[in-house]
Amino acid sequence: MKHKGPIIILMALICVSGLAVAYKYFKFAKDDPAYCAVCHLTREGYNSHQTSIHYTLTCQVCHSISTLEGNKLLLAHYVKGQKDIRQEHGRIKPWASCIDCHNTHASQGSITFRNSYGHARHVFMHDIACNSCHSGQMHNMEVLSDKCRSCHSDKLVHGMGTAGLYCLNCHTFSDSSETMQTSRKCFECHTKLKMNSIMTSLECHSCHKPHKKIKLTSKDCLGSCHSSETKVGQHSRHMKLGTLECVSCHHPHRWEVTKKNAPGLCDRCHRLKDPVTFIY
Repeated sequence: MKHKGPIIILMALICVSGLAVAYKYFKFAKDDPAYCAVCHLTREGYNSHQTSIHYTLTCQVCHSISTLEGNKLLLAHYVKGQKDIRQEHGRIKPWASCIDCHNTHASQGSITFRNSYGHARHVFMHDIACNSCHSGQMHNMEVLSDKCRSCHSDKLVHGMGTAGLYCLNCHTFSDSSETMQTSRKCFECHTKLKMNSIMTSLECHSCHKPHKKIKLTSKDCLGSCHSSETKVGQHSRHMKLGTLECVSCHHPHRWEVTKKNAPGLCDRCHRLKDPVTFIY
């Protein structure tokens, strides 16, 4: 009985040491990318991760795996050798963990899901998984045009001038508005358009329909806003000629017909007159 005290102390030290080792192994498995290298050749994946948008995160943040599951896979690896072993932490669980960060605090185009109409509609309203749009190939989260068109097959962009563009050139998911595109976005490419015309208060898509019809005809102008214009001045007379469209006289994005631009415009068809006489 005289050795009881030292034995208890020794047992306590063994337990504490065991707990310390267990905790160290637990931290190694949960937080150290070197843990992944126990089974995987990680150099290529590690290099791509370092240049990705998620470079500040360790592997285990997305590739989550429990200690029990990890040990089971490790045992299966030694039992089955190099055979393909079924696992979820590589390509399944990472996508399920996206929302853990991006729903609350993580930056998503500098904005979270709840403030991003595009993501809110796709993720929450239509229950579309992240990997349905994001490639995820070697840590690359880029969204490719063919990903969008797998659902939006009828949303083709207009004209040959858009060759090389894809959906996200115009549709910015981090916008909070439903339309997701504004005239400001259009002006990033269409830099030569007049910015202070009579139509400036309208959005470009009020007239131009990128997925349907870009160029306007008189039918579009009269049907949308200017239905009473045919009763003003000489408009009716000119339109009855059958060869003129609204844009034949009202040049797009300039619109006004004034003494300054009437020469070369009105006198294409008749003697030059003061544009005021057209109205009164």
